[in-house]
Amino acid sequence: MTNAYDALTLMFDGEGGQEYLGERVSMAQHMLQTGRAAREAGAPTALVVAAVLHDVGHFSGAISGRDLMSGNDNHHDDVAAEWLSTWFAPEVTEPVRLHVAAKRYLCATEPAYYDKLSDASKFTMAVQGGSMNAGEIAAFAAEPYSEAACQLRRFDDLGKDPDASVVTLADFRADIEALDRTL
Repeated sequence: MTNAYDALTLMFDGEGGQEYLGERVSMAQHMLQTGRAAREAGAPTALVVAAVLHDVGHFSGAISGRDLMSGNDNHHDDVAAEWLSTWFAPEVTEPVRLHVAAKRYLCATEPAYYDKLSDASKFTMAVQGGSMNAGEIAAFAAEPYSEAACQLRRFDDLGKDPDASVVTLADFRADIEALDRTL
């Protein structure tokens, strides 16, 4: 079995160079910047790794990120969490699984949050179900990793700067390998 870092390197070096859903950074740049934001905020290692990997569900599959921008929800959060569970425990996979719900939750519970989203994030949020209703808010808040998912979502918002200094997957290798259950 391939370890997580080697599998991720292939993805980041390949599909990772593609545009990121209407943003001015590539998919890899977005995820790496998100990981850097988590690390700089002093997040636990599992959340840093989740931040780096949160959008791997856009990389491939029957429905791609381009489909999301065309108005079809690709459920990349579920796809990513499932794929990552090969190597990682729920401390990594659950914030990834919940990061789209966290965006919807934050928009419902913090009205000013929506205004901070990029235009692309506003569009995808509408495709992904829009702001949560009261029942969805309660269900999300009861999830064991909801707080981590909200933190991840806030880091996600910081990972879209085309002028940011370069960060690489190698910068996160030790963290990824430390949490890879197959090593």
